[in-house]
Amino acid sequence: MSTTVGQHDHRHHHEAMLSVEEALERILGAFQVLGPEATPVLDSLGLVLAKDVESAFDIPPLDNSAMDGYAVRSEDFGTTGHSETTLAIVGSIAAGQLPKNTVTEGTAVRIMTGAPVPDGADSIVPFEDTDEVERRNSGRDLSEITIRVPPVEGAHVRPTGQDIYRGQTVLTKGTVLRPGEIGVLASLGLTTVTVIRRPLVAILATGDELLEPGTPYEEGRIYNSSGYATASAVVRSGGVPKVVGIAQDTLASVNTRLLECLEADLIVTTAGVSKGDYDLVKDALAHHGQMDFWSVRMRPAKPLAFGLVEAPDGRRVPLLGLPGNPVSAMVAFEQFGRPALHKMLGHPASSRPLVKAVLDEPIFNTDGRRVFARAIVTKGDGVYRAKLTGNQGSNLLTSMARANGLAICPEDVPKIEAGQIVDVQMIDWPEEVF
Repeated sequence: MSTTVGQHDHRHHHEAMLSVEEALERILGAFQVLGPEATPVLDSLGLVLAKDVESAFDIPPLDNSAMDGYAVRSEDFGTTGHSETTLAIVGSIAAGQLPKNTVTEGTAVRIMTGAPVPDGADSIVPFEDTDEVERRNSGRDLSEITIRVPPVEGAHVRPTGQDIYRGQTVLTKGTVLRPGEIGVLASLGLTTVTVIRRPLVAILATGDELLEPGTPYEEGRIYNSSGYATASAVVRSGGVPKVVGIAQDTLASVNTRLLECLEADLIVTTAGVSKGDYDLVKDALAHHGQMDFWSVRMRPAKPLAFGLVEAPDGRRVPLLGLPGNPVSAMVAFEQFGRPALHKMLGHPASSRPLVKAVLDEPIFNTDGRRVFARAIVTKGDGVYRAKLTGNQGSNLLTSMARANGLAICPEDVPKIEAGQIVDVQMIDWPEEVF
């Protein structure tokens, strides 16, 4: 089924040689922010608000106490000339209760943290500023209390609406929901929230040599690691993976499997996109829509396919064709797939943080491509250091498993020496690196 390169060039677009930036720009141009969806608050972590959230009430809804203690009138102090003042206790209020008593001259109400301040009171005296403990220990009457430290007006009172006032726009459209925002949504009593929905990403591996994990090992074949790594990267990027499985290297198999992908917002294939691959994967993709096959000036992951596949309902589904080598597929997904998902999710930024690190050993750039070398970044004495994860062959998946960053050697730099500073794109940010 394979054909010569000459025939390939005749039958398909000539493979363009693109920079990483050019490829990313062309890919992102095919994506829009997805539509809104009402989602349970607990499922919305990391998603983007699709509309403003307003409060229907004040938080706190009433003036309430910041301390366990006594609600008093500040004007009852300082007029007697004594530093201590004894007041009659006319009631007590727990959090969640509404006050039944009004505080009048010479009286106090025992109050717990969070409980509403009763009418008449303007200050809270913490119980440690009273003689409550001595009264309890000596079995004395608790119908009155002696205040030892006179309060200032307003002491330890949390005013109504101090956190959120009624009608306030509490969270604005475009906000990425973190645990703090989820807590705010819950404080408003909400169980669902309108967010940009998660993209559905169909993942299709191609190749006769592939086995699904769980099937018996066969000599000469390999397990479909790219499909699993890509699915996990989709989840981590905020998407929902649909693992379609493996297509054999036949036109019929690729066509059948592609039909299972067409409900998705993005199709990601692995293998079948490089010059040496069977042309039939390219034929199948081109048959279903408009596909471009590119060489991207990067290592690993030089071959890349991108285009739009026609679905029966008239939708045009973007398809990103990643290389077959699992490391190449992961690096390419990191550079192109993750930003596409973030654009669909409405995330404001999609690039990984870059750190400047001292390189422990040299990076060689033999053919003018941008090298993404798998590296382990550590921090010592306030300095980041980057150590390569051994052999950088694109078939060696453990080089990715050991890495927390990609050390970048620019296209026009033939070698970065040990001891030089290198930019590292952090694909993980483990706490020990901070």
